[in-house]
Amino acid sequence: MMTREKTREVTERIASLRERVLSAKPGVCTERARYYTEVYKENEDQPVIIKRALALKKTLEKMTIFIDEGELIVGNHSSAHRAAPIFPEYAVDWLPEEMDELDKRPGDAFYITEEHKQELTRIAHWWKGKVLWDRGRALMSQELRDLQDSAIIKATGNLTSGDAHIAVDFYKILEVGLSGYFQEIEEHHRLVDRSDREGIKKDAFYTALAMGLKSFQTFIRRYRDLAIYLSKESKDPDREKELQTIAGHCDVIAEQPPQDFYQALQLVYFVQLILQIESNGHSVSLGRLDQYLYPFYQRDLTSGKITREFASELLENTWVKLLSVNKIRPWSHTRFSAGGPLYQNVTIGGQTPDGKDAVNALSFLVLESVGNMKLTQPNLSVRFHRGISEEFMMACMNVVEKGFGMPSFNNDEVVIPELINLGVEPEDAYNYSAIGCIEIAVPGKWGYRCTGMSFLNLMRVFLAALHDGYDSESGHTFLKGKGKFSDFSSYDELFEAWQHQIRYYTRKTVEIDAAVDTAL
Repeated sequence: MMTREKTREVTERIASLRERVLSAKPGVCTERARYYTEVYKENEDQPVIIKRALALKKTLEKMTIFIDEGELIVGNHSSAHRAAPIFPEYAVDWLPEEMDELDKRPGDAFYITEEHKQELTRIAHWWKGKVLWDRGRALMSQELRDLQDSAIIKATGNLTSGDAHIAVDFYKILEVGLSGYFQEIEEHHRLVDRSDREGIKKDAFYTALAMGLKSFQTFIRRYRDLAIYLSKESKDPDREKELQTIAGHCDVIAEQPPQDFYQALQLVYFVQLILQIESNGHSVSLGRLDQYLYPFYQRDLTSGKITREFASELLENTWVKLLSVNKIRPWSHTRFSAGGPLYQNVTIGGQTPDGKDAVNALSFLVLESVGNMKLTQPNLSVRFHRGISEEFMMACMNVVEKGFGMPSFNNDEVVIPELINLGVEPEDAYNYSAIGCIEIAVPGKWGYRCTGMSFLNLMRVFLAALHDGYDSESGHTFLKGKGKFSDFSSYDELFEAWQHQIRYYTRKTVEIDAAVDTAL
């Protein structure tokens, strides 16, 4: 039986890092918008996928990077803690209209300098008519635009940002490293037949992948060089050694698979970071972290290379880093999702492919470290099942009683059989993870359109069914109904009226999503 050790208090280092991020005023960072605009201006003739790769490359090579005093896990999303980068390629028209009101919002306020306002106004002017919002709307019929404007179908989030709702295959990247991925890309690229349209698309795809991966490696090496520089400047021998260790880890994982738990966690965080720098998506999740990191943790713990306390400190540092990531949305979206949620989900527990309890020592450590920090990130999800131990469930309850809403629970007894019924391979079904607030997916296999879609207001559809198709909120009748509620003489007639409406609105939701996806 696994013995759970007494929960430790956070160290002074972690408490300081936590307070630094929590006390940071949310700002706006213009660096990414500046670099993306420059690249798109200079490469208007290139395919979108190449422009995106070139823009990411410039951003990762030029953006401000820093290493906070005392931090052990490095990598920043923007030029300052809690400063939200701007993603002009999705939607930017709303920003000049709302800039003067950003700091007056009743929730999710942002503080922006006059200099940055002027820069973003110039940037927004250049992007007019070129962004995802414009292209997606142009692909919709007038009927679809009216539905979107009425908010009975709400696709604003997908039209103004990347949607994400994914967890990548961390098992693979920890096994082969970035160089392994690069070799795989090269192998596929060599086989491309460029004599037809599909081959030309594949050529651009693999070219962009290789460029993005090389940029990722450059980004990591920038932190290696910064850590070396700071170590030479440091007057504290202990901090000098820590910075040298960080530099050594970055040097390894920029090319090779990680060799220990510390390096593996740092690479996982870098992957998480790059995904969010590249695309303005929320619900970029970390999958079953206690499973893919456990072999590193177990090996290091057994060999004496790491202690439980230091591993916990590394995890807590990572949770602070996740909290420092911020996202700015138009007020039309923000008022429906206040609190700046990013839904960076970490999943622990569950079962192995042969149905055994997958809880391990790292599951406990992740759970306790999240409980220690009491932050809004990461979203922590526990997969439970009838074979889970009472000890682990009680540890979960100890965190729940702290009152900050963690962890949430997914029931394997329901989820796994249903995934299999839907055609998911059993091995994949047993490996599912949470990838947002409540959604699930198989890491590295699928997500996005299976979970993150435009939103359909079912109660407004139901009310329309009761009023002969009339939507009182917008004043439109999008689909003539089967009569009013007073006309129905049976539940069957009511249900038929509801089905009539829901079929129409569900179809229109798919049509709106298709327009957004085609415009990407």
